[in-house]
Amino acid sequence: MAPLVAEPLSTAAAVEMAAKFKALSDPVRLRLLSSIASHAGGEACVCDISAGVKVSQPTVSHHLKVLRDAGLLTSQRRASWVYYAVVPEALDALSALLSAVAASAAAEAVSR
Repeated sequence: MAPLVAEPLSTAAAVEMAAKFKALSDPVRLRLLSSIASHAGGEACVCDISAGVKVSQPTVSHHLKVLRDAGLLTSQRRASWVYYAVVPEALDALSALLSAVAASAAAEAVSR
């Protein structure tokens, strides 16, 4: 059964999920994640995703580091470029949590 429906999140799970949501709460980071996820092959280098974002390259790198530290991206250096890929399991966990909250709220609304 999904978290929050079977039982409340543990402290550790709540801290982990909050870090992921916090990383996604910045519009630039959300756009970067979306750009990487939608890129051909499911991965992209900084050169592929920096162009559409109106912040400096060091700022893009900072945002990518925050996403990586939150467990939402992986990175791999190839020659002089770093390639980033989305961690599908991390997005699945966020989706499951939000789906559980939505289902719980819907069930509560029906019971009123």
